[in-house]
Amino acid sequence: EHEQTFVRAGLRGDLAGKLRRGQWSVQSELDLHGLTVDQAHDALSDFIVAARARRLRCVRVIHGKGLTSPGKEPVLKGKVRRWLAHWDEVLEYTEAPRHAGGGGALLVLLKGS
Repeated sequence: EHEQTFVRAGLRGDLAGKLRRGQWSVQSELDLHGLTVDQAHDALSDFIVAARARRLRCVRVIHGKGLTSPGKEPVLKGKVRRWLAHWDEVLEYTEAPRHAGGGGALLVLLKGS
């Protein structure tokens, strides 16, 4: 079972949960559809670095629902979540609301500068 939500340990209480409640506006997005796992990892890493350089705080990552994958398994879904959880720049993520990609996308909160 994939984690729908991740919150970095020690995140201030007033920040945690704002993402889930839709209180951050999305400033940029990355679509990983059609990429291999290696390509997706590199693209996501580059995207997070670039977003931080631009001082963005909230971004959307679209990993897809895996509907076109062999066995209909969303290969990237779990991997993207694991990668994000490992990166210190990422404070929190949550599954996007239905109107913003739902189970095929994540909203990600990045550290401030």
